[in-house]
Amino acid sequence: MSPQAKFISLFVFCVGMALLLARPLGHYIAAVMGDSKARIPKLLERGERSLYRLAGVDPNVEMSWFRYARALLVFNLFGALLLYALARLQAHLPMNPQGFAAMTGDLSFNTAVSFVTNTDWQAFSGESAASYFTQMAGLALQNFLSAATGLAVAIALIRGFKRTGAKLIGNFWVDATRASLYVLLPLSLLLAVMLAGQGVIQNFESYKTATTVESLHYDNPKFDAEGNGLKDAAGKPLTGPAVSRAQILPMGPVASQEAIKELGTNGGGFFNANSAHPYENPTPFSNALEIIAILLIPFALTFAFGTLIGDTRQGVALLCAMLVLFATLAGVGFAAEQRGNPLLATLPIDQSASPSQSGGNLEGKETRFGIAGSTLFAAATTATSTGAVNSAHDSFMPMGGFVPMFLMQLGEVAPGGVGTGLYSMLIFAILGVFIAGLMIGRTPEYLGKKIEAQEMKLASIFILTTPILVLAGTAIAVMSDAGAGAVSNPGPHGFSEILYAFTSAGNNNGSAFAGLSANLPFYNVALGLVMWLGRFWPIVATLAVAGSLAAKKRVPVSEGTMPTHGPLFIVLLIGTILLIGVLNYVPALALGPVAEQFQLLAQ
Repeated sequence: MSPQAKFISLFVFCVGMALLLARPLGHYIAAVMGDSKARIPKLLERGERSLYRLAGVDPNVEMSWFRYARALLVFNLFGALLLYALARLQAHLPMNPQGFAAMTGDLSFNTAVSFVTNTDWQAFSGESAASYFTQMAGLALQNFLSAATGLAVAIALIRGFKRTGAKLIGNFWVDATRASLYVLLPLSLLLAVMLAGQGVIQNFESYKTATTVESLHYDNPKFDAEGNGLKDAAGKPLTGPAVSRAQILPMGPVASQEAIKELGTNGGGFFNANSAHPYENPTPFSNALEIIAILLIPFALTFAFGTLIGDTRQGVALLCAMLVLFATLAGVGFAAEQRGNPLLATLPIDQSASPSQSGGNLEGKETRFGIAGSTLFAAATTATSTGAVNSAHDSFMPMGGFVPMFLMQLGEVAPGGVGTGLYSMLIFAILGVFIAGLMIGRTPEYLGKKIEAQEMKLASIFILTTPILVLAGTAIAVMSDAGAGAVSNPGPHGFSEILYAFTSAGNNNGSAFAGLSANLPFYNVALGLVMWLGRFWPIVATLAVAGSLAAKKRVPVSEGTMPTHGPLFIVLLIGTILLIGVLNYVPALALGPVAEQFQLLAQ
């Protein structure tokens, strides 16, 4: 089978399975999260009510958009403080068999903000810095709660479109609870069992020491009696030959965290190698399972949207726009990596064909996944807000690295994260019908609601917040010694590493170009601030849009109403997304991956 056929087969299998499962899951989400709640087994319903009583929440009292936003912000701020405390105190907490010390203050701040915002940017190695207790009670818990927060916001916005003359958009505590109990938790339990069946580990044992078949020869630094490194007359460290036949094998409760990491579009790895580690992603089938899990809930939410508003065609239109963007950019990424480095190209037998690197660019990729499994995984994790990696994005070809970066810069709407993808796409839909209204001289409408000045102001805030954070953060990092000094690769690729970092943080993705030394006070604080503002400022704007729409009366469909479920609207929506992405980011991309591509071709 040719490489192209392998990629197409894998794409069709993963996307096809995700779509096949998405429809029934979408109807289920609509049933348990909608206004007319589905019947839940009595045992689960009692458990839900017990949680409300314990928290002092009246599930029958709904909130205005402002109260909803306030509850959401307070809840997530408390989660960040709790996770910060766990990171700082983990040396004194249980389930720390390796005796890991506390994380530094700036690293704890970055980690707390990262996981609460669904970013899961990791400036630390999980297997050498985080105890089992921190991983489970801190990181894994926030994987559930951050995904539930995004899902709650999406449902609140749907209510804004559905309701007429209303001041209330739901109860955040009820939405977040039901999202966790009835959607995220059962799916995660099922996926965790499936991953464990593929070889993903799940235990609480101490790390193991294994004897290797071959000896490892290396240079070991020399130290004095006080533990200080010795240096020669030229100031270089003194080393001596050493041999080892021992390797430390990390253990831990990985399968349970891996499941919600992918289903919740979180992306934080139990190990530093993330989904390239064989304990997290051991087989090609587990790799396909994880891709399906990443895409599943975002796809399902389009069906839930259509069901809740009473017009399934509207959800299908959004889904089609998502699929076109995802398939196109995933194909571009695969083509760039399969062609490989032109400096290593071999002439093809057919002289009319272009020369390409034999076997493609396999640098930084696991051979068990190959180029197809690596590039599709990279596209899936950056088209959503997952940020997990099974290969080194920093080792991709310039245009191969451009694809995941640009997918994030489009706002992660193809299909986006849990909740975030749907509400981001709906904001772009509002902008799209506004542009169409300007072209024909009519007041724009979407789903029976007039789109007026207030909605456009809020949509502008939503759309411009992330680019401002990303571009301003990148500019400050490039101009400062602390920011530029962390780059290990000079030139356009080094700029791409910084731009990728702030793009990932601002869009709450979490993946990275590994050449950037990010565990520094400058980056820990700067990226932490960008993650927080990039997450919650757009959420507040979205909830304000929901409140504004809910208060409006429904406008009857007329001959001048633009259909928002056909091919014309899908093309308009895709064009709007691409236009915004190009206008915001192309100048910066021209200094990074585009310049690097031309530099490579010129050699």
